[in-house]
Amino acid sequence: MNTIEDTLRMAPPPTATLADVWRGRPQPHAGALRIRPTRIDDFAAIRDLQRATYPAIAPWTEEQLAAQVAAFPEGQMVAEMDGRVIGASASLVVMWDDYAVDHTWKGITGDGLFGTHEPAGRTLYGAEVVVDARRRGNGVGRALYQARRQLCQRLNLRRIIAAGRLPGYRAVKDVMSPELYAMRVVWGDIPDPVLRFQLS
Repeated sequence: MNTIEDTLRMAPPPTATLADVWRGRPQPHAGALRIRPTRIDDFAAIRDLQRATYPAIAPWTEEQLAAQVAAFPEGQMVAEMDGRVIGASASLVVMWDDYAVDHTWKGITGDGLFGTHEPAGRTLYGAEVVVDARRRGNGVGRALYQARRQLCQRLNLRRIIAAGRLPGYRAVKDVMSPELYAMRVVWGDIPDPVLRFQLS
């Protein structure tokens, strides 16, 4: 098996950015995209998006979604088009030094309940972004991330750190490292729309 360095040396030079390669054409007849705060009546749609995007991972419970909105309403957003929720993001503010690189998603998010939200913190932690697969490549995820950046600036936070799921990695975890898996996704050897979106 080649080392990561060998594999990188053998890779062809890029001809475009990842975003250029992966960005699709806007869908015809699509309405205006709107990012707005999450409401209780969005919970079912968010759970449906999570089920469709991550079929092997249980969606958030209504209790978790309600707790997130109660803990930090500004950090919970949905993308809406033509009256339908087509994307969602969830964030909380943390004291990053309390977690740093050895954190777990479960620990930093209080098992998805966001009881760990710390208004005096300096880091916006992105716990989730999910986009309707039929709308990928149309700027939905990009708009949710931009809304996060604007929130970070408005709250004068130091940084944004985001977690990312690797649902496709489970199938190859015994034969390659997460780093090699990510590189093979970038090169187009392995299809993983979730990681591809995170990287674009």
